[in-house]
Amino acid sequence: MTEQTASLPERSRIVQEHVRAAGLSAQVRELPDSARTAVEAAAALGCEVGAIGSSLLFLADGEPLLVMTSGRHRVDVDLLTAAVGAETVSMAPAATVREVTGQAIGGVAPVGHPAPVRTVVDAALRDYDVVWTAGGTPHTVMPMTFDELVALTGGEVIAVAAD
Repeated sequence: MTEQTASLPERSRIVQEHVRAAGLSAQVRELPDSARTAVEAAAALGCEVGAIGSSLLFLADGEPLLVMTSGRHRVDVDLLTAAVGAETVSMAPAATVREVTGQAIGGVAPVGHPAPVRTVVDAALRDYDVVWTAGGTPHTVMPMTFDELVALTGGEVIAVAAD
């Protein structure tokens, strides 16, 4: 464990271990201020809000579905429902987010959960050289390429909104 990793919150250290195990070099970084929303994260990082890969947990026919969406738009639930072949899709309540991911809303990372979660990745994130995701807490983030995000999560690439 590097000195930088050792100083991270426990949830972020778990995320970092998953990233390393996947063979990626992305490094979780701690920010001085909250990056709970895509707008806050983009302001703190000096990047476009669309480059923020927001992690949203939905329930698709009652099963957890992690959606990594671009911060530039809202998920179109009807489009998502059709794309994943579900009957119903709804936002997961906060307690379910914590239970499924082990992380708090505003800090949910693409990995580092107690068990693997089915994941879809917003095709709109392909537009950015660097995608920033949460690192396990509302104060941690990590940069990676779109392809790295897809590889890390094993996510299916779909359009989750019509821009």
